[in-house]
Amino acid sequence: MKRSASPGVSPPPVKRKVESTTTKAAIASFFTPASQKKPEKITWRIVNKSLIVGKYDNKSTSEQPERRDEEAGKKRRIAAFDLDSTLITTASGNRFARNARDWKWWHTSVPDRLRELTDKGYIVVVISNQKKVSLKNELKGGQSESKSLSNFKEMTTAVMRQLDIPLSIYAATQYDDYRKPRTGMWKEFLDDYDLDIDDRVDLEGSVFVGDAAGRQGDHSCVDRDFAANVGIPFKTPEEFFLNASPEQVIREFDPAKYIQEEPDSAAVPTFSKLHPQELVIFCGSPGAGKSTFYWRYLQPQGYERINQDTLKSRANCIKAAKERLQEGSSVAVDNTNPSTEVRKEWIDLARSFKIPARCVHFTAPAALCRHNDAVRAANPSLNPEHRPPLPGMAFIDFQRRYEEPKLEEGFEDITRVDFVFRGTEEEKAIWKNFWV
Repeated sequence: MKRSASPGVSPPPVKRKVESTTTKAAIASFFTPASQKKPEKITWRIVNKSLIVGKYDNKSTSEQPERRDEEAGKKRRIAAFDLDSTLITTASGNRFARNARDWKWWHTSVPDRLRELTDKGYIVVVISNQKKVSLKNELKGGQSESKSLSNFKEMTTAVMRQLDIPLSIYAATQYDDYRKPRTGMWKEFLDDYDLDIDDRVDLEGSVFVGDAAGRQGDHSCVDRDFAANVGIPFKTPEEFFLNASPEQVIREFDPAKYIQEEPDSAAVPTFSKLHPQELVIFCGSPGAGKSTFYWRYLQPQGYERINQDTLKSRANCIKAAKERLQEGSSVAVDNTNPSTEVRKEWIDLARSFKIPARCVHFTAPAALCRHNDAVRAANPSLNPEHRPPLPGMAFIDFQRRYEEPKLEEGFEDITRVDFVFRGTEEEKAIWKNFWV
């Protein structure tokens, strides 16, 4: 993605001479009789109907440094790169490539730098999000692959051939554990290279290079967040290839801010039942912690839970709540209830039973809620209700309709709940990673 250059940074010139990206090895190979050519091994596979893996095997180059490291028992160093706007960019100047041939090196120094890394014994790997590549035809079986997949394979095959170094490409096509900043592609890579043991990788000596770095004008921070999740240093293409100075990072959300080693007991929300029968109305975004709060505090006190995710409609929720209230139970409405209009329906119901209506207001911001939803959906151990990931529109719709609850609506009281992470060390290790 194009960005405005910041002071002190020298991005690649907008207009520059397009130099040939063809290697001497490629030229020599062209004039070599077919009978004398060494076999070129490019393999492709699809993992879990989601991840594309391509591998270029060139046994004639750069094996000695790898063997020396392996024989000496040294940890392996990894040089990992994003693809678009990091190693290559479009030759047309468009944001997205027009076809499989619409590409050029991001900078003329890229090929030589990658070959230099290989000569030094680094494993060079490409780890890229490619949501525009469709595996639909591929997954049906017996059909030709989609045009987007065919174009991607043709383009990256040309990239690998021109580099002519041992290289693997991992491309995530779905919003799942493979997609950066999540670490599924990294884990697959480690397994493929038999590096899935902690003492086989030199994390501090490795690097991940990508353009999604959380700078002013960047489309996201997923590359920087991915490197943080993996535990290796991060550089932008300008820093790595052009020796530019680091730029300011603007992170929309950092889970570390919500991790407190010793939470202040006064900041931990609680809730006590004040009357024999009550109607408690939750107000908060999806992913704000409402259900967790119910199970931790209200369920032990005997409140019956009304939840639209399970009952499917507000009408069903109203009907179920009336039945529970007629039985003499207290009820907790575990829905988002974003607006005054929606909450009025519940307040009127409480008045009809002559019982108090109370409100629990969950204040977690949208970025935090999206993070919570992603963590929950991707980790079965943190998802006891087996909830699927929510569409982005669910968070947008809540923000559009949200009106802060007030006592004037008819509530006896409003309990404010600011999100602070609490959990086991194992849960903390999962939650503090970047997931969105």
